Amino acid sequence: MEIVELDANRPDEWMIEQGRAAHKLPILDQSGADTIKLYPPTPSVLMKDEPAIRSVGDRNKVFAREREGWKGYVEWEKYPEKKAKARKILTSQTFPGCPDFQFGPIPPTNPVLLGEDFKAWHEAIGGELASVAEDSWNTVLREKHPNMLHLLQFPYNGEPPKRLTTSKPITPNSLHFVRNHGGIPYIEKDQFELCLDGLVAHPKTYTLDDLMDEKRFPRVETTVTMQCSGTRRIEQISLYGGQGDEVPQAPWAEGAIGTARYVGISLKKVIKDCGGLIKPANHLELYGAETYVKDLDVGNYVVSVPWSKVKANEVILAWEMNGEPLPRIHGYPLRVVVLGYIGARSVKWLYRIKAIEGPSRAPVQSREYLYFNQQVGKYNLRPTDGIQIQEMPVSSAIMTPWTNQAIIHVGKIRCKGWAYSGGGRWPERVELSADGGFSWYSVPEENLSKKGKWTWRTWEFDLPCDVEGWIEIVCRCWDNSLNTQPLNVRAAWNWGLHVTSSAHRVKVYSINKTRERTKKHLERYEQLGIPLAPLTQYQAISTQTPEEYEQYWKEHDPRDVDE
Repeated sequence: MEIVELDANRPDEWMIEQGRAAHKLPILDQSGADTIKLYPPTPSVLMKDEPAIRSVGDRNKVFAREREGWKGYVEWEKYPEKKAKARKILTSQTFPGCPDFQFGPIPPTNPVLLGEDFKAWHEAIGGELASVAEDSWNTVLREKHPNMLHLLQFPYNGEPPKRLTTSKPITPNSLHFVRNHGGIPYIEKDQFELCLDGLVAHPKTYTLDDLMDEKRFPRVETTVTMQCSGTRRIEQISLYGGQGDEVPQAPWAEGAIGTARYVGISLKKVIKDCGGLIKPANHLELYGAETYVKDLDVGNYVVSVPWSKVKANEVILAWEMNGEPLPRIHGYPLRVVVLGYIGARSVKWLYRIKAIEGPSRAPVQSREYLYFNQQVGKYNLRPTDGIQIQEMPVSSAIMTPWTNQAIIHVGKIRCKGWAYSGGGRWPERVELSADGGFSWYSVPEENLSKKGKWTWRTWEFDLPCDVEGWIEIVCRCWDNSLNTQPLNVRAAWNWGLHVTSSAHRVKVYSINKTRERTKKHLERYEQLGIPLAPLTQYQAISTQTPEEYEQYWKEHDPRDVDE
């Protein structure tokens, strides 16, 4: 019988069938009697409606510099008509698609992802934003450690390598993680102003010298751990794909957390200087000077925090970080530091605070940084289904050893990491397991860094291990309220891919020299001058001589029973 080929194989057929290139898989429509394959759409043809774009006017004039000494800043929130013009520019053309790094391969480069879509949007708007991507990258190269891992070039997202993340309890400025949402504006101190308006008795505008005047505002100096809700996102992505949200859903590892000592003033004191809030004010809206693009809508970076948080003196306006003026990449000349909250609320390049009635309706607050139920996904999601992320939950991470690493040891594996809990709670106990979470060892108190209300604790521990072969090391933290971490990633998975708070798991291969046989084999490698190869690489080295083999069967029963 003749076999009829209905579909020819593609070169990457095996990859697709095994889910290794799932972005190329057809969607199966089984809502009817027959199954219909809805193949992923082919890339759209790039188009550009030049007349529509020209109708906006001269972009260099429409989006020109608005304040002397403020490069890379465009005021969007006061000018809806300007927002509309920018949207018209962006919707009157198409742009190349961004890579699918959740189902497709993650590039083995540094920067990992380039953010070409965000670059193209800023360039298309032009004017004051034309050079912001290049300026921002130059700032990264100037201010950040040469060993930083650049997950996204623009807007810049970067974390330190594991070996440097917890090398010190206080993170050096050059190694502190960065999660930016737009380009880095250059604001000169002498030209800086902060406006405080909205539902306050007496709206005012402050210079940086006004805010730094100790006769008006008492100084605050505090050590704060800041954590991005994307920390350890790679674990969620590795199991199940989720919200892409353009490229900024960067594949963060364990380094999107850092601790610094900030100097500034309490926002509560500035509110008081303005005569206090007037009804029905209950939130403070915070404005950052960078430009953010969300669903082709353009605006400044805007979020809000509740008055109760401000009233507790837990919202700081900071101008100093680790004994130095704020680096430009971290918000110079002024930023917000919200103690114990998600990093997204700690607005950089702060230029306005507006007292409002309820939470901000700006997209970062209302449409992003939401924690969804697992039954909520791409085709049934509503922003109101998500919990707005504020206080960070208890979490921890193993910084060494690394996943799939082989470790030679003599009964103990040296481990190192961090633990943190938001909302003013602190790590009270850190535990490690070498058997996937069945039995746990407590890290001794003397192996933990100092306790602090708003800070992480770094830790080191020699974890007992008697196993030869694959093991799973697990870390979990208990905070002072006895909150702890769910034990598996699935329990923490959500469509937004935020807050991977599950116990951190690292698979390693244990090479245990307390086992005599293992010790002798390693000695043989050394005697023969054969270097150890990657674990899965075959090496033609006999592990048993023919004489040893024959001797074994002389002393033991044969393989099969002879009746």
